[in-house]
Amino acid sequence: MSKSGRGKKTFKAWAALFLALAIGTVVTVSMASVAKTIQIMLVAAIILSVIVLISGFMWARRNQTERKGLRRTLMALLSLGLVIVIGLDVAVYKYQVVINQYLSKAKIDDAALAKASADSKAVTEQIEDEGIVLLENKEHALPLDINNDKEKNVNVFGQASVKMIYGGSGSGSGDESANVTIQQGLENAGFKVNSELTEFYKAHAPEKKKTDTFNLDGGDYTLSEPATSDFSDELLAKAEEFSDVAVIVLSRSGGEGGDLPFETAEYGGSKDRHYLELSEAEEQMIDMVTSRDFAKVIVVINSSNAMELGFLENKGIDAAMLIGGPGSTGNNSVGSILAGKVNPSGRLADTYAYDVSTSPAFYNAGDFRYLNTKHKSVDKFGKESEKYHAFVNYVEGIYVGYRYYETRYVDNATGQVDEAAYRKTVQYPFGYGLSYTNFKQEITDYQTTNDKITVEVKVTNTGNAAGKDVVQLYYTPPYYEGGIEKSHVVLGAFDKTEILEPGASETVTLEIPVEDMASYDYKNEKAYVLEAGTYGIKLMKNAHEAIDSRTYEVKDTMVYGGDNKRASDQVTATNVFDDAIGDLTYVSRADWEGTLPAQRTPEKEAQQELVQALENKQVTDNPDDQDIVLAKHGLELEDMAGLDYNDPKWSELLEQLSVEDMAKLIGFGGYATQPVESINKPATTDLDGPAGINALLTGINGVQFMSEVVLASTWNVELAQKMGEALANEALVYSVTGMYAPAMNIHRTPFSGRNFEYYSEDAFLSGQIGAFVVQGAASKGVYAYIKHYALNDQETNRDGVAVWTNEQAVREIYLKPFEISVKQGKTTAVMSSFNRIGTTWAGEHYGLLTTVLRDEWGFRGMVITDWDLYPHMDVDRAIRAGGDLMLTTLGDKPTKLSTDTNTGKQAMRKASHNILYTVANSKALEINAAPYPYWLLLLGLANIILLALLTLGFYKVTHRKVRKIEAIETQNQNI
Repeated sequence: MSKSGRGKKTFKAWAALFLALAIGTVVTVSMASVAKTIQIMLVAAIILSVIVLISGFMWARRNQTERKGLRRTLMALLSLGLVIVIGLDVAVYKYQVVINQYLSKAKIDDAALAKASADSKAVTEQIEDEGIVLLENKEHALPLDINNDKEKNVNVFGQASVKMIYGGSGSGSGDESANVTIQQGLENAGFKVNSELTEFYKAHAPEKKKTDTFNLDGGDYTLSEPATSDFSDELLAKAEEFSDVAVIVLSRSGGEGGDLPFETAEYGGSKDRHYLELSEAEEQMIDMVTSRDFAKVIVVINSSNAMELGFLENKGIDAAMLIGGPGSTGNNSVGSILAGKVNPSGRLADTYAYDVSTSPAFYNAGDFRYLNTKHKSVDKFGKESEKYHAFVNYVEGIYVGYRYYETRYVDNATGQVDEAAYRKTVQYPFGYGLSYTNFKQEITDYQTTNDKITVEVKVTNTGNAAGKDVVQLYYTPPYYEGGIEKSHVVLGAFDKTEILEPGASETVTLEIPVEDMASYDYKNEKAYVLEAGTYGIKLMKNAHEAIDSRTYEVKDTMVYGGDNKRASDQVTATNVFDDAIGDLTYVSRADWEGTLPAQRTPEKEAQQELVQALENKQVTDNPDDQDIVLAKHGLELEDMAGLDYNDPKWSELLEQLSVEDMAKLIGFGGYATQPVESINKPATTDLDGPAGINALLTGINGVQFMSEVVLASTWNVELAQKMGEALANEALVYSVTGMYAPAMNIHRTPFSGRNFEYYSEDAFLSGQIGAFVVQGAASKGVYAYIKHYALNDQETNRDGVAVWTNEQAVREIYLKPFEISVKQGKTTAVMSSFNRIGTTWAGEHYGLLTTVLRDEWGFRGMVITDWDLYPHMDVDRAIRAGGDLMLTTLGDKPTKLSTDTNTGKQAMRKASHNILYTVANSKALEINAAPYPYWLLLLGLANIILLALLTLGFYKVTHRKVRKIEAIETQNQNI
């Protein structure tokens, strides 16, 4: 056969092979899963590359005397091109989960989105209406008279008026571009705003700090109030002429990844002032405004963190309101309340002290390091840094927020309060809030049983304006000096009335389960204990001011231990956090002076045993565990919908999962759960959601809701349920069935960067609000991951900080919101936290995730980690402890320590059961039919084109000489 014939035959063979591979790729893209499609593409590329390279090698051997040069260089470049194509396909295969998640967009119904967005904005405004707290209203300065031009026209002072904090930064942030500004909110209520002042502040506004979503470092703490010298006399004179009213806006920011600064020199303040104090420039601006000829000066506090507000009592300030982070439409509420269209009914979710350092937690919040533990740390992105192991001591025990302030000044023997000392310390008690009208509350019925206390309260509007009132019921347990620590008052129940017209009444029924008044005795009984004695049942205006009271007698001490568990528990609660108690002296009301911290805890060196415990955690196996059974039963996930967690069918379904199925399901939990072909489980999408649907990676942003502290300040669980429903409706439009929300850690101090995401300093209020958000979302088929479970109450060193505390504080303060959301809210999803409890990472703490959460509380569902970034977060240990899902898009699958061991495989099966149970009992099976991954077509097309060009290039290079010889032979024949 001639060289020409062989060349044509070779080319045809290559072309046929290439065509077959191309057709196979296209068919696979049309029919197979993402992973299998990329595998086929990769195999096709490798096969074609091997054939071409072998052909090229054979050509090189046949043409060893061929002059080296351009063609040899071209051969090398073409070979390099093949290697690059294969390398790219390998990379795509390795990261196909996150690529598919990022590029496969669900089809959005624009009409449905518009409706859901409108509903969310309406709910945001409704919550802000009831969540704004009126702090001061001297001489009835508010509401303003919009029929009077001097009050209808409003001057708005403060750099914050054009630099408002609508929520916070990080995973709880939102799109602020279309939010209602305070100027718009005032105008929407009928006011006219001094535009010259607004333009002045815009001209002086610094550039807003941008948040790096991959390097979260807190909020924008810049204090940028212009100097009073920047205000011209003409500008101020025109302001006085324009209106009798000056509104001053003051803001404070917070965000994920950092806590608020204890000194502000680098942020435009001073070294001797912390961020929650007024800056010198703000003080001077307030003095300037109050010294001018304005009849009414109103201060608007735009902060979700409790500031020091003593200046509000100064002469010249006539009224003040706390608005938190108003979100998308909350500024409409500011205008409505100032105009009297809405009567404020919010109540504080935190205690406001004149000096925040009076809280015992103040001295043990922030950065505390074990000085001898400096080490190199490499996160799971490969970023290397030098770090220390860190700790934080919760020495205050249960005395957090009002539990401290309402107890500190009580005489243990007589129960009398030192009012002078209290009033000197506390400006606004927990539960405080004013109204434009007056209410009378009275107990009209009081019934008790061994299990429950029922109180009926009649609320009557005795004023001249319609409004809502909050009914607060507290209990005072008997305290025996030196015994179990107890707060003087504890919130036991609350409710909110409907709108009451002047003269109208409503009767509210409140209940306190008797077991809820038990205190946890971690020292002796190691159980909840309802001590004998008289319990005061108090109807209160706030945590400090009593309205009326009754008593409840407990004749004999009740220990909820052994077989005598609390009725709400599945098994008896007993100590599981003894290893977190540390070598600490805890605050005791038996000896305030001897136990209260007076200075910051010094950093120290860790003993070697402690270092070992922090660094060397082992994966343990049970030698009695049996291997898992694999079988085909023909079941699909949709067959499980509505079945009990322990239904036998679950065992059959789980037997259909291969070890690789389970490993992928567990290891790729970042903003999603993965599809499982063997049971026809679709992929699902989860997104952040404490203040609205928010995808840090993909840029999806729903409506920005107000900050969570505003929701808690409504004291209205019906609004909490509405928010859950609205969030869920938006989520469903985006084909999202899981929300990383609500967040319900405790406002342990006002300095936590994420207090805007958390509800309150009080566990009961937090739990009730969170439970109803969960219920609202669940009613629409969306599961809510309550987070961050648990003791993640500061951002500083959150990635592995060792939290030292006692079991009473853990159970009564930090776990209580989660407990209520599990028992009452029936949540099916939980997010664990970055921190350690003692030396054990929360995500691998068996006592936290299994003993308490599942065994005691009866939780059924899945536990996901927080962002799986740090080296102490280990998947094999997590699944053995009760964790189920790793929050990472890059993958962190169980290793051979699990996939090759009976204990590991059993843990993987249990984790898979938990994940599938949650998904099956949501709307995921209806809406999460995965959109077609069109990016695969582009990938396949790119492969075909690139390989075709490379193949053609090889052919041209290897047959150039043959063509030249044949041309010469043809020319000779013609001659």
